[in-house]
Amino acid sequence: MTQGFSAQKGDVMVLLGTRKGAFILSSDRSRKNWQVSGPYSPGSEVFHLTYDDREGGTVFAAVNQMIWGPTVQRSHDLGTTWLSPQEPPRFTSGAAETIDQVWHLAPGRDGEPGVVYLGVAPAGLFKSDDYGSTWQEVASLSKHSSRDQWQPGLGGLCLHSIVLDQADAGRMWVGISAVGVFGTTDSGESWETLNQGVRADFLPDRFPDFGQCPHKVLTHPSKPGLLYQQNHCGVYRSDSAGEEWQDITEGLPSRFGFVLGLHSKDPDTLFVLPEDDVLGEDVGGGKRYVTDAKFRVYRSRNGGRDWEPLTRRLPQQGAYLHVLREGMATDSLDDCGIYVGTTTGQLFYSRDNGDNWELMMEHLPPILAVECGVTV
Repeated sequence: MTQGFSAQKGDVMVLLGTRKGAFILSSDRSRKNWQVSGPYSPGSEVFHLTYDDREGGTVFAAVNQMIWGPTVQRSHDLGTTWLSPQEPPRFTSGAAETIDQVWHLAPGRDGEPGVVYLGVAPAGLFKSDDYGSTWQEVASLSKHSSRDQWQPGLGGLCLHSIVLDQADAGRMWVGISAVGVFGTTDSGESWETLNQGVRADFLPDRFPDFGQCPHKVLTHPSKPGLLYQQNHCGVYRSDSAGEEWQDITEGLPSRFGFVLGLHSKDPDTLFVLPEDDVLGEDVGGGKRYVTDAKFRVYRSRNGGRDWEPLTRRLPQQGAYLHVLREGMATDSLDDCGIYVGTTTGQLFYSRDNGDNWELMMEHLPPILAVECGVTV
């Protein structure tokens, strides 16, 4: 392993967060041979990394250190050196005394120089206007009228999905477990619950205003207002910016799962990884390994109306594998690459839209997050 590496413009990167630090993998656009660097912060749990291709390129890492606590680190040279903020993000609204964990990072839009967003636990949203040097709480979400009724999921009360509308600077969405999806159309001045049509089978009211447990929420930049989510209780699509959701789980072997991926060029092509549970199809949450111990990525090419299992060269017997909510990513190439990391340290990937799969790496620490980028 190397600490930092030189990459050519246009190279594909896969960024891995693990329980024992972060790794950065790089390849030319053939995606056949990979250079690996790391681990970075090897004594830390890295919940997420992301690559910001503005201003020459920056890697951001959500680092949870056992001794020093949670922080956000950034590197302008692909991992050779790392910078920390002037001080870690802190709650100022009174929503919580301390941040337990930093979960998810999202670079701002092209027209928002310096802006980066951060999701934390207990659930909160933070914003930086200076590429992560300082952080400010988005207090309007922390003070939402429903806040005192928010309940954690098994992974805690975490804000894990941050989704920006690239065509509308005022609109964004967040996913919180186990609370639901919230949206803003005024740059975070106000927030509304956006969970109509989404099930919460573990509650007496199966369709509440909030209390659902989204596991991952994504949008496609080519189609503003289109949202997908993998929820504790199914897979859903919204064509109305979250105002209403359609259940698109039919055809999958389980409602339960964590990860979600979207094809880089086609907003109607998506990928999920169904997992088994112990409490029954409608509840989920016990076993947490792939359905029937078969590692099957499911693909839909028509927005979730139909699903097909993708299994070529993936283990189909005795595969008691588990993938966490940040454990799938897709790259931006025309023949879309899909990357899936397990909690037992395997990294599987496809270079051809999911038709064929390979084992890129194994024997890694438990993989917490997978993200992609293209070097600038």
